[in-house]
Amino acid sequence: MEATVANAVMTHAPTQPTTVDYATLSPAAQDTFDRLMEQADITASATEYEALMTAAIAITGIGRPRYNEIFKCACPCTCPVIFDADDPDAHVIEESGGYNLGRLQCPTCADQHPTPAEQ
Repeated sequence: MEATVANAVMTHAPTQPTTVDYATLSPAAQDTFDRLMEQADITASATEYEALMTAAIAITGIGRPRYNEIFKCACPCTCPVIFDADDPDAHVIEESGGYNLGRLQCPTCADQHPTPAEQ
């Protein structure tokens, strides 16, 4: 008696991007993203903050960030990158100043431009 082995075909799920170019979003998506991020910045509710971040992430199509938090690059060069706020290569440009969102420089800009504190 011979054993038969079934061959399974595995399909790979498409990978989601880890960064997104803000300029590639439609004008309506940009407007919604901006409003969600503004609301996330000023909310006092952790539950609401989480929901706003989840909605902003869904609009961008970015892969699920580690702590469900994304930022748009705040580099003075006007970089359009949206990225995972937990990226270890991102640099803080400005602390939150009492609000929820600080200003972060994306890893690419952090490599190419000094932060204002380093100038």
